Amino acid sequence: MEKILQVSNVEKYYGNRGNLTKAINNISFNVYEGEFVGIMGASGSGKTTLLNCISTIDKVTSGHILISGTDVTELRGEKLNKFRREDLGFIFQDFNLLDTLTAYENIALALTIQGKKSKEIDEKIKEVAKTLNITKILNKFPYQMSGGEKQRVASARAIVTNPKLILADEPTGALDSKSSRMLLEKLEDLNKTLNATILMVTHDAFTASYCSKIYFIKDGKIFNELVKGNDTRKEFFDKIIDVVTLLGGDLNDAL
Repeated sequence: MEKILQVSNVEKYYGNRGNLTKAINNISFNVYEGEFVGIMGASGSGKTTLLNCISTIDKVTSGHILISGTDVTELRGEKLNKFRREDLGFIFQDFNLLDTLTAYENIALALTIQGKKSKEIDEKIKEVAKTLNITKILNKFPYQMSGGEKQRVASARAIVTNPKLILADEPTGALDSKSSRMLLEKLEDLNKTLNATILMVTHDAFTASYCSKIYFIKDGKIFNELVKGNDTRKEFFDKIIDVVTLLGGDLNDAL
């Protein structure tokens, strides 16, 4: 199996010498092709900072992050922009759709930026729309869609370029329970049928139960690791709850 993501001895500090905060404390782990990996932790644990460093939104203080062999901590300028466009897919909690564009146009944008031809763009959009069950809303604007529909459009935009790694930041955070379940089932399906590699940050145990592996972060360090293996989702969910309880503090901060 190809190693898609390699995080090696990553540290991230904020502030200055007089008031230094260590958000990430020497974290190392790998994600392999076709894995659906979750990162969990209470508010302030460092999980979002870690995702921001992996997604190249933030820079590490020390250590290295390799995605399909490319050290993204060394990329700058146009090389970094090109890498983001071609190798990473992003799914955000607040959708980040452009209000003046239809669903079709929002999804097409990523391919247009890559310089794809209109026929290829159309074929790819129709294919991904069918997979995510959004064909009927391709001509709708975001204000005409439900939260669940917006998030599936955002997911389509993330995967339509066939990125090496899909990064999801609390993708169900703004959704109701029914929409959350539908989105998670679609992400699970993408992972299994298209062999998509997904790294998802979540504070929610139900959401995390759809992953194949979870890293738990506490105080900027990896506290524990869970692998689903042959467990049912219910069995995996129960194990997640057990680890979250071990993390301590207010249980509601991590669930």
